[in-house]
Amino acid sequence: MTHPTAKLALEDGTIYTGIGFGAAGETAGEVVFNTSLSGYQEVLTDPSYRGQIVTMTCPQIGNTGINQEDRESPKPQVQGFIVREADRRPSNYRSETSLQQYLESNNVLGIEGIDTRSLVRRLRVRGAMNGILSTTCLDDAELVRRAKSTPPMLGRDLVKEVVPEKSFVWKNGGLDHLLTKEIMATGTSKHRIVAMDFGMKWNILRCLTHVGCEVTVVPGTACAAEVMKHKPDGIFLSNGPGDPAALGPIIENIHQLCNTGTPIFGICLGHQLLGHALGGKTFKLKFGHRGANQPVLNKLTNQVEITTQNHGFAVDLPSLPKDVEATHINLNDQTLEGLRHKTKPIFCVQYHPEAAAGPHDSTYLFEEFRKSME
Repeated sequence: MTHPTAKLALEDGTIYTGIGFGAAGETAGEVVFNTSLSGYQEVLTDPSYRGQIVTMTCPQIGNTGINQEDRESPKPQVQGFIVREADRRPSNYRSETSLQQYLESNNVLGIEGIDTRSLVRRLRVRGAMNGILSTTCLDDAELVRRAKSTPPMLGRDLVKEVVPEKSFVWKNGGLDHLLTKEIMATGTSKHRIVAMDFGMKWNILRCLTHVGCEVTVVPGTACAAEVMKHKPDGIFLSNGPGDPAALGPIIENIHQLCNTGTPIFGICLGHQLLGHALGGKTFKLKFGHRGANQPVLNKLTNQVEITTQNHGFAVDLPSLPKDVEATHINLNDQTLEGLRHKTKPIFCVQYHPEAAAGPHDSTYLFEEFRKSME
């Protein structure tokens, strides 16, 4: 089989030439990197990656194939995929198709055979930047021109591209048997949760049902009145893509929800939106946090958690009002990783306690959310 030549052009003029895999064509987006050693299928299907071309630092990707159970959304969400070596012959008993077939059938472009270490070092030094991935146009100057004309991530509303069309009740993906024995034995009554979906990973919903919640998912664009008509015991704000500062109407809705007295828990973009709704601001990180090995200090317990993260923006801690306090801090760069309101039942974290894939150090947060509703 003949594999096509593919090129990746960055807006700073850098060109990488490799081999195309997956679909053919051309795609544009913000080029970022993920340091996870496993979980590439979860990365591919995470809606928070909408608008981004993802580079995996692990040198071999695709060796365990693709299956239906490990998806975090119905289809791949990335704009493109960059790896050192794409394994076209997976070997795993759970594999249902190869990475090559999966990307091709979902029209996602990939490139392999480039020096991903060089690319990641460049992104760390110069910051995440726009790029073009193409198997059709191989003219270096033209590709750089197109990369420079790609809209920046700053100021982009990408939530509108990934929100569900209508509300629905989550049935736990057929995994109701995973409810803990403690919940089943004590007969704990289920709490009604409304989850505002800005591009939510499915494992968050699994974790919420795991601690005994009945979850109704509503589009993240739903107004506060629509959320409250479900009479929720708690409100969850999901992860999602893009710049939180570009979501003014959503921030106003969340501000109204903060004044209802209903417990609120947010993750990732939900954390950033709560930061805005409570009076703070956000800023764009140089190259973001993406991977399953980010150390976070829990200031309430003085314990360190190893966390899964995927975000390019952060809440500016000094901008928060005095009635909001920091609960978690990133130990790599001291950015804010969690906050809570001092008088209202509102808390959130920047990282992903549901992991998928990644460590489970922070799953206690779902239990804390349940307890806040009692």
